[in-house]
Amino acid sequence: MDTLQAILLGIVQGITEFLPVSSSGHLQIAKELLGVELEENLTFDVTLHAATVLSTIAVLRSEVWRLLRGLFSRRFTPEQAYILKIAVSMIPIGIVGFAFKDRLNAMLNAPWILVVVGAMLLLTAALLAFAYYAKPRQKEEISYRDAFLIGVAQAAAAMPGLSRSGTTIATGLLLGNKKAAVAQFSFLMVLAPILGEMLLEIASGELTTGVAAGPLAAGFAAAFVTGCAACRFMIEAVKRGKLIWFALYCAVAGAVSIISYAI
Repeated sequence: MDTLQAILLGIVQGITEFLPVSSSGHLQIAKELLGVELEENLTFDVTLHAATVLSTIAVLRSEVWRLLRGLFSRRFTPEQAYILKIAVSMIPIGIVGFAFKDRLNAMLNAPWILVVVGAMLLLTAALLAFAYYAKPRQKEEISYRDAFLIGVAQAAAAMPGLSRSGTTIATGLLLGNKKAAVAQFSFLMVLAPILGEMLLEIASGELTTGVAAGPLAAGFAAAFVTGCAACRFMIEAVKRGKLIWFALYCAVAGAVSIISYAI
């Protein structure tokens, strides 16, 4: 992988991590188009995800700082309750990560990966459209039950092509939570799982992607910069209820992915 390819993949990751169009699916499609072949796809992907984690922290730094300050209070605070809900949402993805990590990594290298990506993009489109047209009563705050169910949606989005942000946001909206609250929760809940994945990779000594330091750093920087812009954009898009346009895009992208494999 050269520097230009790494930058292009970083841009794809940064933009699609926050938009409900599946970062893993688009990253896989981009690799196919660029002719990039990596022995450890998942490790390189996690590196780019780490960049978008930092962009999330940068954009939501005031909220992150508020939660950290409230975490160390001697009494049970709303901030501690919020963090506990994030912890509850992490349970499903933790189970999936430990039980199916190797299978998911193997799937990324399968010759029929574009079919899987296409099918999951179509499912993402259906979820976003359903959330757009459904009008549930909006609740004041995300409950522990809702946090767990949103976490289940995040675990399901481990499938390549099924958008994590799209699935979690759509689930949160269908459960009757306010748009701004769901968008913020969706972006904050992913911080710990990705950071945990990074720590596990480092501990296992598997952070050897075959990619030189220069291209890896360039991809990381590209993902961070574009991630900051995409995070801000997506928060506003969710508030304004513009998810239907992303549903249409996912439907088209899913169909193109499947057709490109067929021909």
